[in-house]
Amino acid sequence: MRRIFFAALFRQLGLVWPILSGVLLAMVGPGLLIGYLVGWRVTDALYFTFVTGLTIGYGDLTPHHAISRILAIVIGFAGILLTGLGAAVIVQALRAATDGDRR
Repeated sequence: MRRIFFAALFRQLGLVWPILSGVLLAMVGPGLLIGYLVGWRVTDALYFTFVTGLTIGYGDLTPHHAISRILAIVIGFAGILLTGLGAAVIVQALRAATDGDRR
């Protein structure tokens, strides 16, 4: 069953890869721009991007400019899309694994 799940997961990821990569670019691009505007290192900007995008929000790095805060909102919405897309892919792979197990 595990083999069927991973095969279905990779098949689903192949189908949604264009959307997934677009959402990741919609997160990383504004994140790097925020990092440039605020003066963070690239690693800090990426850390901020994924902490914000996954709606964890530790608060240790915060943007100070108005445009940076607006971009952080964009990152948050893209992160919600990324989480939903990931959940949908996993559910479809689980469904395929359980349907394959019943045959």
